[in-house]
Amino acid sequence: MELEGNMAVARKIHDYVTQASWIRKMFEEGVLLKKRFGAENVFDFTLGNPNVPPPDEFIQILQKTVTEGTPGIHGYMSNAGYEDTREAVAEYLSKDQGIKISKEQIIMTCGAAGALNVTLKVILDPGDEVIVPSPFFMEYRFYIDNANGKMVLVPARPDFGLDLDAIEKAITPKTKAVLLNSPNNPTGKVYDAESLQALADLLEEKNREFGHVIYLIGDEPYREIVFDDIQVPSLLGAYRHSICASSYSKTLSIPGERIGYLAINPDIADYKELMDGLMLYNRVLGFVNAPAIMQRVITRMQGIHVDVVQYKRKRDLLCDGLVSCGYDIKKPDATFYLFTKSPIEDDLEFVRELLRRRILVVPGRGFGGPGYIRIAFCVDDATITGAMEGFAETLKQYS
Repeated sequence: MELEGNMAVARKIHDYVTQASWIRKMFEEGVLLKKRFGAENVFDFTLGNPNVPPPDEFIQILQKTVTEGTPGIHGYMSNAGYEDTREAVAEYLSKDQGIKISKEQIIMTCGAAGALNVTLKVILDPGDEVIVPSPFFMEYRFYIDNANGKMVLVPARPDFGLDLDAIEKAITPKTKAVLLNSPNNPTGKVYDAESLQALADLLEEKNREFGHVIYLIGDEPYREIVFDDIQVPSLLGAYRHSICASSYSKTLSIPGERIGYLAINPDIADYKELMDGLMLYNRVLGFVNAPAIMQRVITRMQGIHVDVVQYKRKRDLLCDGLVSCGYDIKKPDATFYLFTKSPIEDDLEFVRELLRRRILVVPGRGFGGPGYIRIAFCVDDATITGAMEGFAETLKQYS
């Protein structure tokens, strides 16, 4: 007998599933279309799944790591990760971020998502607020909720840069962190050094006003997928109460391997207690430790990344093609996403019209950017060129 009003999951989870990711919704639409029309006749720009292959060195080092038979290669290790792995990451980050970091400030994690969930669980009390510039990576809402926190969205500037006035107005005594994603998914924006330093100065002022630390958390998995000689400034070097989460998913094209890290500014407040909490929750949230073989591999892969030139070429192929169709496009600074205005106010309607021509993109409302669409260009060139006729026809429909 079915009980009246019975629900298989918690009510909150039921509501979250109902509001499920637009990316996944569109992806599932694509699966159905590909079965019906053939994959070559469907132009799927939904997922940020890297299609540029990993560097040759990755395959070579992976094979060597698996076959050399290092004792204990599949065993447990410190929750923070292997010492030599953390040393290698710290040495590279010290050069890249321009701040001296040691292995004691590194924790290996199950990707950047694992790093963020661990961090938020450790620093947030129930009801604490995390400020997030919008448009934003949609899963931040769930990560923050996992730690019983509250996400506070602030709008970006029209060019997607940081709106410091909006951030200042959003800061309250309950603010515990500001979470930045730079280079940004979905916009491809890189926050400049001047804005980052101004934000750091603002947070220091608020720390003194409220008598507690507001953390600055950086989510940086796209840090090396950058174009046109644009430099990604150092978040760790800008603010002492900073935590950086990153992964090798995009830089090495290995998202399924779930290998990333947390890096802590060595001058952060209550350093030892924070590190102890992060190492504990890296285990008890269920991650236990980062994948052992991948730790061994990336120890030898520091500074090596995919051929970013291929992504730049795909970006230009997409953007130039859309401009020739009549779209008003500004090329992104970084990542492999184009976040551009829909030619009509209702981004969902425009996405549905593209879908009629077997073109799949994601409505901007899913990222807190209604009136925009996100196009992931980490796809085959044929997908980009094959979609242009449909993009042009859909635009003409609204001209």
